[in-house]
Amino acid sequence: MLKNTNIRGLSRRLTKHHKIAISGVAALGTAAIAFSAVPSSAETITTGAPAQARVAYSTEQIKDVKGSITDQLATQTVKVQEIAAQKKAAADAVVKKQAASAAKAKAVAEAAKKAATKAAQERTAKQTASRSVERAAAKPAKSYPNNLDGWIRESLDIMKAKGIPGSYSGLHRNIMRESSGNPMAINGWDINAINGIPSKGLLQVIPPTFKAYHVPGTSWNIYDPVANITAACNYAADKYGSMDNVNSAY
Repeated sequence: MLKNTNIRGLSRRLTKHHKIAISGVAALGTAAIAFSAVPSSAETITTGAPAQARVAYSTEQIKDVKGSITDQLATQTVKVQEIAAQKKAAADAVVKKQAASAAKAKAVAEAAKKAATKAAQERTAKQTASRSVERAAAKPAKSYPNNLDGWIRESLDIMKAKGIPGSYSGLHRNIMRESSGNPMAINGWDINAINGIPSKGLLQVIPPTFKAYHVPGTSWNIYDPVANITAACNYAADKYGSMDNVNSAY
């Protein structure tokens, strides 16, 4: 070993070439250390080729994850179906309610229409009846002369309205035979008179017969010509078919 060597002076005397040589030796040493550190079984990596990472895969089936996802999807599907069913039920309920409301409105309208029609018919009927009454009131009553001809004709009109048969000639013939046309005639000698119920009036009717065959709308006075004739004709129709069939005391 050199003694008393001045290191600082030596360092100052190193030339540029010496420094480059020293740097190269240091680099070779570092490379040698790195090469000795690589295992002998390691594969050589080609410089410039990209390194490919190796990925490890497991062959075991992941059952729990798949089942969990399937169950979740099934649950969601059921929920969606339930929501759809609820919406459909709500929509059907709305449609049903609207249909019921429409049907009710239609029924109310029809009832109102029927009521209006009925009211109109009733008004028309009342108006018609009122006009009929007015016409009847406006129409002058048929007048008959106050004699035998007038009495017979008035009696015939009443008989016709009541359905009692008889003719002018049949009434006139029997009146003349029974009372000679005297409305106040009384038979005081026949069996009826003897029994206290003498025959009276134009057609000589006894009081019980007059009362039994009295025609409504006529007087209850047995001496009234029209009342006497219509009651006698009503009795003759019941017993003989018509006053026309009577040719003697009846």
